[in-house]
Amino acid sequence: MCAAYFVKVYCNARDIPTENIRLSQNNIVDPENRYKQIFKIQVELPEDISPKDREGILRSIDRCTVKKVVQTGPEFQIEVVENIDEDAQALLMGAPEGGSTYIEGKDLPLEQTIANMSAILADLGMKIEIASWRNIVPHVWSLHIRDAASPMCFTNGKGATKESALCSALGEFIERLSCNFFYNDQFFGEEIANSEFVHYPNEKWFKPGPNDELPAEILDEHCLAIYNPEGELCGSNLIDTNSGNEARGIVSLPFVRQSDGETVYFPSNLIENLFLSNGMSAGNTLVEAQVQCLSEIFERAVKREILEQELTLPDVPQEVLAKYPSIVEGINALEAQGFPVLVKDASMGGQFPVMCVTLMNPRTGGVFASFGAHPSFEVALERSLTELLQGRSFEGLNDLPLPTFNSQTVAEPNNFVEHFIDSVGVVSWRFFSAKPDFEFSEWDFSGSNEEEAETLFGIFEELGAEVYMAIHEDLGAPVCRILVPGYSEVYPIEDLIWDNTNKALDYREDILNLHRLDDDQLTDLVERLEESQMDDHTDIITLIGIEFDENTEWGSSPFWS
Repeated sequence: MCAAYFVKVYCNARDIPTENIRLSQNNIVDPENRYKQIFKIQVELPEDISPKDREGILRSIDRCTVKKVVQTGPEFQIEVVENIDEDAQALLMGAPEGGSTYIEGKDLPLEQTIANMSAILADLGMKIEIASWRNIVPHVWSLHIRDAASPMCFTNGKGATKESALCSALGEFIERLSCNFFYNDQFFGEEIANSEFVHYPNEKWFKPGPNDELPAEILDEHCLAIYNPEGELCGSNLIDTNSGNEARGIVSLPFVRQSDGETVYFPSNLIENLFLSNGMSAGNTLVEAQVQCLSEIFERAVKREILEQELTLPDVPQEVLAKYPSIVEGINALEAQGFPVLVKDASMGGQFPVMCVTLMNPRTGGVFASFGAHPSFEVALERSLTELLQGRSFEGLNDLPLPTFNSQTVAEPNNFVEHFIDSVGVVSWRFFSAKPDFEFSEWDFSGSNEEEAETLFGIFEELGAEVYMAIHEDLGAPVCRILVPGYSEVYPIEDLIWDNTNKALDYREDILNLHRLDDDQLTDLVERLEESQMDDHTDIITLIGIEFDENTEWGSSPFWS
């Protein structure tokens, strides 16, 4: 019952205990007309809840999404298809027909982009369904799409229109499919592990040295200085989790060093552990994908520096904001709901194409700093706003974390991971200082996609950073994956040694064969798990990289339960 969810959200935001709150729902059917029903929701509240919170709880129930859908009256569409299995897009909203809607940064109209990307997925036999839409303020749309047969293959999209949001979600789906990201931490199985290739046909395998040294064929001097400065990284640290094929060696993927065009092989394990989805993008053209990819890398890196260094950003003047009436309308709609919004220039003095929109919740004290990047000032600002509300309802804004004066909390690596995943991490109170660390800059890096890509690559050159790129076009859409060692990682580099996902290799085979282990082998497994000092709440899926059904004990329980 979703009413209970909204009650819990309301109570959690106000530290109201929910142990003694009870809800029930009864459907009362009219005996003379079975299609006429009353949904009666009853709430039992403890006496110590104040009248104000009693009213608030009842209002939260009234916001129930299912209730509003029923009240509005859902539309049912019934159609005949020749073959449901072949109609792989049957559950996807039909691509808009007619028209040619161009938006800045895209080389094809939105309508054509949707048709092209939908066709690619249909040809692969994938049935894509739209699980949800959000449009809680004007000119801010988001949606969640997934593969109907494999819901863990999902992406989110955002944009100023429904069509641009759908393009965003489809593009992200194809980029993750091309980069094998949907199963980033999972075991591929013995058959794939021993097949001709595991990830890509152009991969290479290199065996560690006799004393577990790194193979000479992987990485380059620049990367080794970043990933192995003390010589502690061993070959065994780079065996990939997906194949777990230690006898075969270290599977490595080719990336082209942009400074001189040389090919450098990066261990798949290193990419999987450090970069997550940062630095991958699909586009109508390769340069379009590159601009998107490089922009996101700058967005995350600049965001990280601003948050961890507790920097204060300059406000965007109202006369500048007024140039973008659609964005102002969305911001005004948020403020009309009681959420003050600050619009900040995150370019650090005009150096980077990054903007920031920060929302505050006066009722809870929570804060949400959303960043967006693109060579166009307007597009970067729009992305900051659409990212802020991607997949969110007004009720969801009650769960935002409070700012802190604790510098260590802000700089904690896991805080950046939280910001990377959905932007909901802790922000320093110093972020709101009246004295900014930079002057406002109405920057502009825009041009054609070719010019913008050249500009963004040039910024990295000025920073002295090496950029490495892999291109995937086998699915029919250009996709690039870009790594900037020492700059675009999401997780700490030391995780390669101390918290590598390939720790699964120490336990996977035994756990999958628990029913075959004798008492001594079971005792040995328990002792190894205890000595590992891993979190007692680690679930089996995470530990060994196997996706079990969440409705089973294997799929829902911590290993030590």
